[in-house]
Amino acid sequence: MPALRIAVRVRPGASRTKVGGEHGGALVVAVQAPAVGGRATEAALAALADALGLRRRDVRLVVGATRRDKVVEIDAWSSGVDSMAARVAELRGGAR
Repeated sequence: MPALRIAVRVRPGASRTKVGGEHGGALVVAVQAPAVGGRATEAALAALADALGLRRRDVRLVVGATRRDKVVEIDAWSSGVDSMAARVAELRGGAR
């Protein structure tokens, strides 16, 4: 199954959930959930899946369970890796 790995920077405790922007090359995911008990991580994965038009189960945490900087793997079987990479670049704020 084709997959895409991306770096994600989670910003817990935000006033609203938002996927977009870049921090040190990573896609920024701001979530309202606090960084307690994995709630911010789970909220970030759900928000990312929603922003990409995927099911939550198509987005998996690979590295960084207790850190703000994470690596996420996205199953890109339905739309293709190139298409999904382009969508992630759009969310970061530029065509890469």
